[in-house]
Amino acid sequence: MVVSPSDSLPGDTHLLTESEVERSFNRLFKKKEINAENLAKAELLIDQLRPESPLRFRLEAELSQLREQCLSENS
Repeated sequence: MVVSPSDSLPGDTHLLTESEVERSFNRLFKKKEINAENLAKAELLIDQLRPESPLRFRLEAELSQLREQCLSENS
C-alpha cells in the first residue's frame, strides 16, 4: 500500500520510505496530468525525503521541469 500526502492526517509523523516517495511521485504524473494540484502533491512527497538525499535532488529537478512544462502549456 502506498501512502500519499492526502492520506496523512495533520500532525501525522509517518514518514515515507524513498521507495514509497518515488513510486507515489511517478504515479502522480503517469497519465501526463500536470496540474497545480499534482505539482503541490509532488512537493509534499519530496518534503518527506532527507535534505541530503540524492533522490530528493533528482525529484526536485524533475519537478522543476514539470512546472516549466505546465507553465508553457498554460501560456
